[in-house]
Amino acid sequence: MVSNNPKKYNVWIWILSVAIPLMVAILFSVKIPIPGVERLGFLPPIYATINAITAILLVLAVIQIKKGNKKNHELIMKTCIGLSALFLVMYVIYHMTSHSTPYGGEGVVKYVYFFILITHIVLSITVIPFVLITFVRALTGQFEKHKKIARITFPIWLYVAVSGVVVYVMISPYY
Repeated sequence: MVSNNPKKYNVWIWILSVAIPLMVAILFSVKIPIPGVERLGFLPPIYATINAITAILLVLAVIQIKKGNKKNHELIMKTCIGLSALFLVMYVIYHMTSHSTPYGGEGVVKYVYFFILITHIVLSITVIPFVLITFVRALTGQFEKHKKIARITFPIWLYVAVSGVVVYVMISPYY
């Protein structure tokens, strides 16, 4: 049963908001060799596709709520959270088994790539507590507060999803 007390979730929100980026950073330093496999190169296009699907679903979720379809909105948002978790697992597995690919572009494009990459990374960390708080506010029936923070969460999450695809497209020739 879901509690209507959002304060009980606050500890979990902050634990996850700190633990997820910290664990990803730690796991980046761990390399697990897989005998006979140089790298899991099939994963980046899969998790880039997950980012693209998430971006599309985020937009569809907003459309659904604006139409008053709360159940569809809720289902789509839960799917987005699930896809983001799946992305995270695949991303960590890839980086635990493969070395990072250096970007090979030159000139202005290189600076554009690094700008998008850095903002993507920073905002992917920043969006975690926003998504969790937004979700908890909906879960606990605080719809006015949910709506208020969702207006901040949505563009950040959408940027993270879209920029993840852009980063993949820009670096994919160098895999």
